[in-house]
Amino acid sequence: MHEISDFREMDEIIARHGAEARNIIAILHDTQAKYRYVPRAVFPYLSKKLGISTAKIYSVATFYENFSLEPKGKYVFKICDGTACHVRKSIPILERLRKELGLSAEKKTTDDLMFTVETVSCLGACGLAPVITLNEQVHAAMTPEKASQLIAKLKEEEEHAS
Repeated sequence: MHEISDFREMDEIIARHGAEARNIIAILHDTQAKYRYVPRAVFPYLSKKLGISTAKIYSVATFYENFSLEPKGKYVFKICDGTACHVRKSIPILERLRKELGLSAEKKTTDDLMFTVETVSCLGACGLAPVITLNEQVHAAMTPEKASQLIAKLKEEEEHAS
């Protein structure tokens, strides 16, 4: 988890949008883009800078499903478990991803913050079922074997990048 002790990056985000309460969603969005989640440490800081209560900021951050208060990995898998995907066996894909990454329903992100595995109710791509997204990229007609290959490819790319 990121410990934030230097708020200069937050100041840049606030300056970009303006220090007004009406800009809270844009500021939270950019904060999440920076840290891959909205750290709780920013709530009192934003409260002071924007002149709104931490409770109000917290309520905004928890109302919208796109905001996360928990750190996410560099690679976020979203497995659709809507009816079409479920019927076409999305659960074995989910189980494979969790098994290979050492994750569970309770532990969604790897300790190295490389991978997050989440389920979603519907990705709106029923004709491509079973479907997953990796970050924002859609992968259609997914199988557990294809999921394993995807993880292996990402790990290999990370090894070459470092």
